[in-house]
Amino acid sequence: MDDIREHRLEGLTLRIDRSLCVGFGDCVALAPALFELDDEDIVVLRRPGGVALETLVAACDACPVDALSVADGSGRTLCPRPPSPPHSLDKNTE
Repeated sequence: MDDIREHRLEGLTLRIDRSLCVGFGDCVALAPALFELDDEDIVVLRRPGGVALETLVAACDACPVDALSVADGSGRTLCPRPPSPPHSLDKNTE
């Protein structure tokens, strides 16, 4: 079985890396119409389409191990989003 599955969804590419998925199920909780866990507790696509872009991106971005990614038609990665830069707690009060 191939560990990486790519699906085309309304001009987007959804990539599922089964070798990274550990079955937390955050994506399923956020988009149960789109995702489910299989018999091995690995995410699979239930059915393509019918989910808002924001829901798809939020569900994929919720994956703590980045097993899911979404790219637009030009190949630009929509998620996982890069981590935010650390905020400095040091306040200069001269």
